[in-house]
Parts: sequence; structure tokens; C-alpha cells
Amino acid sequence: MLYLKAANVDDEEKEWLFVKDMPVDENGLTNCWHGIGRKEFDEQALPDMIRFSKGIDLPDWMVPETYLFLWNGDVIVGQFRIRHFLNDALREGAGHIGYYIGKEHRGKGFATEGLRLTLERARKIVPEDEIYLRVNKDNPASLKVMLKNGGRIVAENEEKQFVRIAK
Repeated sequence: MLYLKAANVDDEEKEWLFVKDMPVDENGLTNCWHGIGRKEFDEQALPDMIRFSKGIDLPDWMVPETYLFLWNGDVIVGQFRIRHFLNDALREGAGHIGYYIGKEHRGKGFATEGLRLTLERARKIVPEDEIYLRVNKDNPASLKVMLKNGGRIVAENEEKQFVRIAK
């Protein structure tokens, strides 16, 4: 059974193991905590994730962002992030939702279901009329996930496609 859980201290060990192995940048989703040690994760990364979801002590360029882990039973298979609203950079860039599925868990429908679950939450948070997403053109699997969840391509450039999903 797949379900989402927000970053939390009860699942610290499994969250750390997942986050430290996420790439620094996977198709535009960045992870500044790649390779992080357990102590630093406990003292800095996890508290940041929890604070950022509440909009506390955000860097000037950042909007509140909820970090969600996608679980398959007792195993984390992905991470989804909801940016609560758009600033100019997000409106022209990454949008409201970013996600990552662990390489060993790809091709099993986890991204499609994870995005569906994330959209349910985002629709309660996001004030805009549509959910904004962005995908690299060299990542057709992710575009397929977005389209299966009601997405439509509204623009593109040489490298990226910009997708909107109705609230």
C-alpha cells in the first residue's frame, strides 16, 4: 500500500537513508543533503524540512515547501515536495511540485500514484487555480506521469516542458 507522510522525527532513520542517497540534482529536483551524515541530518536537514513546511526561517528566495515521503509499506520509495505558492522564479521554473523516485523503485507506478496523492494535498494548500509542474524533455517517463494525472503541456523551451494540472 502506497501512502505519503510528511518529514517527521519518528521516521528519521529511514528518511536519512533515503535523502542521503538522493542525487544532488535529478532531472531538476535538487537535494542539498546528498551524502549527509546521520548527525547532520538529525540536527540540520530534518529540522529544516519541518520548519520550511511551516514557512519558518525560510531563505529569502524560498516559499514554504512541504517535504513528503512516499512509502510502500515500511519502505520509502520516493520524495515529493509541495511549494505552497509561486514566486516569480517558481512560476517561470519548477512550479508547485517536484518529485523523485528511487532508481530501484521506478517503472512500478509509484510516481503516478505518488503524484496523485500529492495533488490531493496540494489542492488544499495551493492558492493558484492550477498546479504548475516542469519536466525535462529528456524525461518522457515523468511527463507521462503528469499527463496520467490530468496534466497538459502549456509551454516548452529547448530543454523543458511546462505542465499544468487543474485544481
